[in-house]
This record gives sequence, structure tokens and C-alpha cells, in this order.
Amino acid sequence: MWGQVIGGAGFSDFDAVRHLEELLGYPLDHAALNARWRQRGDELIAAQAVLPGVRDYLDDAQKLGLRLAIASSSKHSWVDTHLNRLGLWDYFEIVKCADDVSRTKPDPELYRAALAALHIRAEEAMVFEDSPNGVQAAKGARIFTVAVPNYLTRQLKIEGADWTLKSLADMRLEELLEQINHH
Repeated sequence: MWGQVIGGAGFSDFDAVRHLEELLGYPLDHAALNARWRQRGDELIAAQAVLPGVRDYLDDAQKLGLRLAIASSSKHSWVDTHLNRLGLWDYFEIVKCADDVSRTKPDPELYRAALAALHIRAEEAMVFEDSPNGVQAAKGARIFTVAVPNYLTRQLKIEGADWTLKSLADMRLEELLEQINHH
């Protein structure tokens, strides 16, 4: 159930404790379980480093003169905090989040907003996505999409991407662009 909302609309509305109660058939202490979940989640996120290959892609994109944007179904408070924590904020010209649109992924509105802010057309862009909802949103905006599942989304069926990588560390950006141009 949770996998169906990762990276898209409904993620913040999904109540895992309520769902667990339904499965178990008896009430649970919502406040205690949510506090424990939030604390552990925050600990894990704070310990998470930049994923392999990401910084190389960002550096290579800058060297190639590519303009970078983020389109996230999370809120600015979360995205901006972690971009700054990881030292990635300055790579991005545009950051569009759930706060900036009326509909999030799988709706393509976030991607259309990012394209408009960059003043580019969909055919001039490429998206790197880690979730089924994100791929659906990018494809709905008619943008070439590279799926790069993360630890959680690797367990989900991600369909419809134009290209798939297990990790950005598997192929340098220039090599990926070359491969794509040859197809």
C-alpha cells in the first residue's frame, strides 16, 4: 500500500498505523507509533549520504552547461533542508515542490512548472526518477525519463521509463547521453 504512494500524491495522506490496525483487527497507539516512526525515519535520513554517482552527475551536468531543476512531491521544508544538508542546493536553478502546485505526481504539473520556470520545452529536458509515480508524471509531461530506483522503490514495478539504471554510479552522464543519442 505504501509503495503505491511513494513519490506522489497521497504520500503524506497515507496513514500506515491505520492501515496496520485494519490488517491486525485491533487498535494501536497512533501517537506513540507515529512518534517512533518519525524519530527513526529522521535518524535514517540524517545518516543518509548522497547516493553513489549523484555528485558526479551534477558536476558533469554543470561542466556540460546543463540547467538543473528539481520537481518533488515533497514540501519545500523537507527538500530544501536536505539539499542544504547534503551541500547540493547550489547545483539547482529551480526547485519546484508540492507547495508550488495544486497536484503532485503522478500528475505532470510539477514537471510542467519546472519546464516553465526554466523556459524550456519538454523535448529539451531529461528527467531522473526513482518512483513509479515520478516516471508516470515525467512521461505525462512528455519528457525523456531515466528511472533510477532507490532502495525502497527497487521493490516496486517501475514501468514506462525510456531508460533504466540501477545506480548513477553505473554510467557517467556523458556516456548515458551518448548511449541515448545512438538509440
